[in-house]
Amino acid sequence: MTDVREATLDIAGMTCASCVARVEKRLQSVEGVTAEVNLATESAKVSYPAHVDGERLVQAVREAGYDARVRTPHTVHGGEHEAAHGAHVHDASTPLRARLLVSAALAVPVVLLAMVPAWQFPGWAWASFALATPIVLWGGWPFHRATLANARHGAMTMDTLVTIGTMAAYLWSVWALVFGTADAAGMRQGDGDAATSMVYFEVASVVTVFLLLGRVIEQRSKRRAGGALRALLSLGATDVELAEGRSIPIDDLRVGDEFIVRPGAKVATDGVVVDGTASVDESMLTGEAVPVDVEAGTSVTGGTIATDGRLVVRATSVGADTRLARIARLVEDAQTGKSRVQRLADRISAVFVPVVVGLSVVTLVGWIVAGQPVAAGFTAAVAVLIIACPCALGLATPIAILVGTGRAAQLGILITGPEALEQAERIDTVVLDKTGTVTEGRMALAAVTVDGTSRDEALRVVGALEAHSEHPVARAIATARVGSAVVEEFRSRAGRGVTGTVDGVAVFAGRPAFATEQGAVVAPSLAAAIAAGEAHGTVVVAGWNGQATAVFAVADAVRADSAEVVASVRGLGVDVVLLTGDNASVAQAVAAEVGIDRVVAGVLPEGKVDEIARLQAAGHRVAMVGDGVNDAAALATADLGIAMGGGTDAAMHASDITLMREGLGQVDTALRVSRRTMRIIRGNLFWAFAYNAAALPLAAFGLLNPMIAAAAMAFSSVFVVLNSLRLRRAS
Repeated sequence: MTDVREATLDIAGMTCASCVARVEKRLQSVEGVTAEVNLATESAKVSYPAHVDGERLVQAVREAGYDARVRTPHTVHGGEHEAAHGAHVHDASTPLRARLLVSAALAVPVVLLAMVPAWQFPGWAWASFALATPIVLWGGWPFHRATLANARHGAMTMDTLVTIGTMAAYLWSVWALVFGTADAAGMRQGDGDAATSMVYFEVASVVTVFLLLGRVIEQRSKRRAGGALRALLSLGATDVELAEGRSIPIDDLRVGDEFIVRPGAKVATDGVVVDGTASVDESMLTGEAVPVDVEAGTSVTGGTIATDGRLVVRATSVGADTRLARIARLVEDAQTGKSRVQRLADRISAVFVPVVVGLSVVTLVGWIVAGQPVAAGFTAAVAVLIIACPCALGLATPIAILVGTGRAAQLGILITGPEALEQAERIDTVVLDKTGTVTEGRMALAAVTVDGTSRDEALRVVGALEAHSEHPVARAIATARVGSAVVEEFRSRAGRGVTGTVDGVAVFAGRPAFATEQGAVVAPSLAAAIAAGEAHGTVVVAGWNGQATAVFAVADAVRADSAEVVASVRGLGVDVVLLTGDNASVAQAVAAEVGIDRVVAGVLPEGKVDEIARLQAAGHRVAMVGDGVNDAAALATADLGIAMGGGTDAAMHASDITLMREGLGQVDTALRVSRRTMRIIRGNLFWAFAYNAAALPLAAFGLLNPMIAAAAMAFSSVFVVLNSLRLRRAS
């Protein structure tokens, strides 16, 4: 089997979906390489065989006309990825900002001279030429440089349209100025032969300024859109104090090292508490404001904060293996991936530029053939080139995915990729596992019924006896015990119950059948309690002196938010089904408590898969929510797998979405965020397509001035970005 590796490339110079398509095509021309390139994150996720090295991937990108570097595996301390990608964006935007400011200052007099005839002094066109030249050649150089780089490889991108449009306006004006009558003595713009007296220095200048403005805003907005991932990556500690007393950089910490966490300090990395007790704030992972108490033997996560107490922790994971780093990779993978709608936009954009260039030529020829002035045809052709730049189309999907998945991560919802967003939006049925999903997943004492003794006395005696057992049901009773008692001669009968002497009295506790074996008499009130308890969970009968004296009902408690979440999900128009391996009576009781009408109980893991498949065969789009190993197959089978964050690794690996907080509260949040993200994407694509569809005919028929076209084109990209940023408030 071929050894397949993965890498992420940071790519510089991409400006539109055509660039994305070209880079992808060039990377995938390398044998065995598959790649997904993302314009919003300016990166590529690449899978490649072992015999291909990183330098070959970088070379392929350079062959496409762009620059690249292989991103080193990031850790979470101080945000190595933030430094890499953030610096990349900063380096790209700073010179753009300088070019924008200088070009804008020079463009103002150029526009005033062109638009106010009274100010057109003798030689004004030469003054415009002097001012416009640095704007077009220096200010627009980022566009021209990309055009030349792509031209060497026979490619056309959005930058090609910009260069052709601005240089055509500029060179036409230079020709009219040098060889025509544009600045003849006493002439004003438009006097004499229209073809030789018109200059378009203001068009070339203002178009360049507007495009630079749009590019600067895009860069800043993309920086804001990626803030969620950078926030995750900056949560880790930068240095750590070892138990022996010296401090070291976090990079030097190794698995097995013991380190100190002082009150108010971050836990440096994932580990196990060796000594000490403290309350740990895990809100950055779970969103829960209430700190969690930890003690020796408790696992802690790097990046969490000890609010009080001093801990000694033994490191179990460091660097890229920590939980926070894995979460960051999940978020990044989701933001780098592509949805079906994005791939469609990429394919359209790949052929869009050549079509637009052809349309521009047809426009010019059509005006000339129709007997219209050459200058008017030229203006229309330039407007077509400028208005058609497909950068809005290229940003429509990736920016929304970037913001949507980032916002979900802030809410404690890890979405594995854009396909999960699309699936979540179409879900019409949510199937919930019971144990550990709708319920807490741990046994708790639900009720105590006594006969011939007090409740406290029953809890004192039986609680002391059950404290010697490791059974989950026994521990639930032992946890609720009152007072203390001396236990001797403890014995456990596997699957039946326990016996022992408590303060000198022989006591038993176990299943109802075990009470019968002990010859105990069960009073009618206790018999009724047994019947009621068995309908909701597990029953323990306890007694002494030949009598059954207490019935303990133990059940897996329903989560506090389950009923509210079920109602919220149903409010979204989604059906809810309870699917469990537990017995029917317990399942029905839980379902009734949380408001679920449909229950499928007593099924094995294979049965869960069959039920999911049956719903899919009936035409439903199914989401499965579970937490255990027995749910993994069903999670993988469902159209959308949602794993509880406190569940098993198998469940999380089989799922498309992982909920990091306790409870079901994020299920409906995940569905709402996904739906809103997809609505934003469709809105972006609609406006990007509608903009071109409406504007191109206007430009071709001479109804759109090139300067207005440039402003509108820049605004379309900014609109797409700002519209996507609305997702930052999603909840």
